[in-house]
Amino acid sequence: MTSSPSSQRGLVRLLNTADGRALCLAGAVDADVVAAFQRRYGREPVRVDVIDAGSVTSLSGAALELLRDHLDVAALGGRTVALRRSPAFGRLLQQT
Repeated sequence: MTSSPSSQRGLVRLLNTADGRALCLAGAVDADVVAAFQRRYGREPVRVDVIDAGSVTSLSGAALELLRDHLDVAALGGRTVALRRSPAFGRLLQQT
């Protein structure tokens, strides 16, 4: 039995890439996925150069808050963060 893409669990990770430190999100990012990320990396936003949400299919309120926290910290520090969006992610940002 295989699961459909919409039922697959999402993920959130911090990665070091050639473009700098990246916050990567993929799939259906629900509150449990965000909680697992925060247990691993802590609750405080970290300095990232890129947020890659190009594979996001859905975001929970907790996931949206996580993203906003990272973007807000960057803005307060006068830094820009490259943002790679999926169509679903772009729609969510427009709604809020």
